[in-house]
Amino acid sequence: MNKQEAKERIEKLRKEINRYRHAYHVLDKSLVSDEVLDSLKKELFDLENEYPEFITPDSPTQRVAGGPLKVFKKVRHEEQMLSFNDAFSEEDMADWMERSENYLGKKVNPKFYAELKIDGLAIELVYEDGILIQGSTRGDGAVGEDVTQNLKTVDAIPLKLEGKYPKRLVVRGEVFLTKKEFERINKEQQKNGDKIYANPRNIAAGSIRQLNPKITASRKLDSFEYDIVTDLSQRLHDEEHKMLASFGFKTNPNNKALNSLKDVFEFRDYWEKHRDKLPYEIDGIVVIINDNKLYNELGVIGKAPRGAIAYKFSPKEATTRVKSIAVQVGRTGVLTPVAELEPVSVGGITITHATLHNADEIERLGLKIGDTVVINRAGDVIPKVMKVLKELRTGKEKEFKMPAKCPVDGSVVVREGALNKCSNRECGARQRESLIHFVARTAFDIRGLGEKIIDVFMDEGLIADAADIFTLNKGDIIALPRFGEKSAENIISEIERKKEITLGRFLFALGILHIGEETALLLTEEFLKENKKEKISPGEIGIFFARKSKEDLERIQDIGPKVAESIEDWFGNKKNKELLEKLEKRGVRIKIESQRKTKRLLGKTFVVTGTLKSLEREEAKRRIREEGGRVSESVSKKTSYVLAGENPGSKFENAKKLSVPVIDEKEFLDMLGK
Repeated sequence: MNKQEAKERIEKLRKEINRYRHAYHVLDKSLVSDEVLDSLKKELFDLENEYPEFITPDSPTQRVAGGPLKVFKKVRHEEQMLSFNDAFSEEDMADWMERSENYLGKKVNPKFYAELKIDGLAIELVYEDGILIQGSTRGDGAVGEDVTQNLKTVDAIPLKLEGKYPKRLVVRGEVFLTKKEFERINKEQQKNGDKIYANPRNIAAGSIRQLNPKITASRKLDSFEYDIVTDLSQRLHDEEHKMLASFGFKTNPNNKALNSLKDVFEFRDYWEKHRDKLPYEIDGIVVIINDNKLYNELGVIGKAPRGAIAYKFSPKEATTRVKSIAVQVGRTGVLTPVAELEPVSVGGITITHATLHNADEIERLGLKIGDTVVINRAGDVIPKVMKVLKELRTGKEKEFKMPAKCPVDGSVVVREGALNKCSNRECGARQRESLIHFVARTAFDIRGLGEKIIDVFMDEGLIADAADIFTLNKGDIIALPRFGEKSAENIISEIERKKEITLGRFLFALGILHIGEETALLLTEEFLKENKKEKISPGEIGIFFARKSKEDLERIQDIGPKVAESIEDWFGNKKNKELLEKLEKRGVRIKIESQRKTKRLLGKTFVVTGTLKSLEREEAKRRIREEGGRVSESVSKKTSYVLAGENPGSKFENAKKLSVPVIDEKEFLDMLGK
């Protein structure tokens, strides 16, 4: 993104965020979820951080909530009521600390205080001589609404202080509704035929803004206090919580002083897993530098303190942009459009792909390539594109159309109901077989990518060709049913590990007609005659063999006309060239090494059958090739030896009929001098 594009994006984000916030805080209408709003605010915050010259006083990052409602008396706060910038990951938290240290110009090793972030309404309470004289909402941070009479109906808020309190005391906290009370109110609303509330926060905010305190009292609101504005010589933030408790305020017993960011991560992760056990809703934790002197030294940026941050739980919804739309062909030949996304964290995992299902769904969404979209992963299901934020369009977005021809084999695409399918009924099945062959032990040997898993990945549109395997992302796999974090990690780790492969295995993995393991090794030896490189790219291999004519290939020992023609056709095919280029772009690299280390078995052809005691059959084949021998899968008069283990089967019988020598494992190892 260049500077001009960043400026345009910032302006569009500001306009939409302000529209959503005004609707929510002033008009009491929710146009998007809190999580979508948080996601857009985070993007704006990051862009303004990167391009501070575009920050303006009217930016949503420079204000707190909406303006006060006109029906309430306005109250000016003694000190500004700040809001918090958001963090969504450990990386965001590390960035927060780095920004703090850069601002201070020194390294710091602070301790922290972590509070559960209640999903309610922020309030300020003023006491004189121990008596509550004023209660107000945050409003715009400088001016709020006087809701004293309503707050007096909340039992958790003391009307008179206890203990040794100062003459004047200003504290801040949160008013909220418990889950139990939320359910009770909605049942009552339903019974009366009235509107059902979307979440407890809406009711809490609406209740505090009621002109009639009796309605507020009927809602049975609760409250925790968490901050003292008055200077009581408090040195640490956790001291303030102890003071608040001593004055008779209700404080959250789950809040905790922590020694390091590692402790913060553990605290946050614990409550993300256990929040359902709480009687109230939380959407994250607030992390505050515990040392008040250091906190104050860090000051304020915009309308947020540098010394505190809201570390949110993994959102179930987030916004991102559609980079492109790929069309994947599944096992049954169905064409599935899949959105390639700018990476985004949803439900605790990083998502880079989302299925768009079919052409009708794209039309329903009105989706274009380049659009900003809302991604949802509610209930740990597969991520779904829920909505297009068309207001954020720049005019550079591109229309998408389903292809008229199959991207795999070029056959005509036909429409069957809502589905687009390849007219070649064998297409999907063939593609599946080629993928299974590609990951097999004698090819790329990607353990964990079995047939069933390949079926799932194909059906969900994650892979259509071999190169797609190397674009798989852990988050995309976790999002699928029955896949856990560990299994996804194992698959991604194995794929990454197998990006480097020998030329013989690589050529065999491509699935070229008539090219078995032995022919692939013959082609490797041919390549070695003309090249001394240790490593090479798939594209370079393609160029090398594309330059070989059928006649050139037939001059290689044991390469006949049919095999030569097959090799020439494969490397001359445009789609195959594109596949090699894709494999190269996705990090696949080829080691050039001869498997023939000695000539002890040169000129000998072996067939391996049965179960060997000390060697796997693949290991025995590798040893034969290393000693200059060849391996065949069938017994013929040209076979030198049949290496037979237990339960050898028909190959053993064929050897006897053709008078081919049969050796056991010990005799084989003796040949190798072992």
